[in-house]
Amino acid sequence: MLWIIIKYAITAGMVVLISEVAKRSDRLGGLLAALPLVTVLVLVWMKLEGQTQEKIANHAWYTFWYVVPTLPMFIAFPFLYQRFGFWLTLAICCVMTILLFVIWAVILRRFGVELM
Repeated sequence: MLWIIIKYAITAGMVVLISEVAKRSDRLGGLLAALPLVTVLVLVWMKLEGQTQEKIANHAWYTFWYVVPTLPMFIAFPFLYQRFGFWLTLAICCVMTILLFVIWAVILRRFGVELM
């Protein structure tokens, strides 16, 4: 139980740290948010918890493929936010990301990569 509390505290602490940095510097906050810190932490947690090499490698592999359809959201968000406000923009971006993910998964299936 202590291990889970430590994991939550460190992971949550990273999110809070990044949001606090972003308040002071858009660029530095964006840089920290763009780094795969959460993924690195997950890989470390998996290793420390005794997951197999294959399981850890698969996590990294699939994370790469899942990140790609999320990238257009970061381009669309600033433009949509000016027009539609925060909450509607967030909803539009979430729907857009889901649709792009489905399209991406269909395309990758043709190349032997199964995401769904």
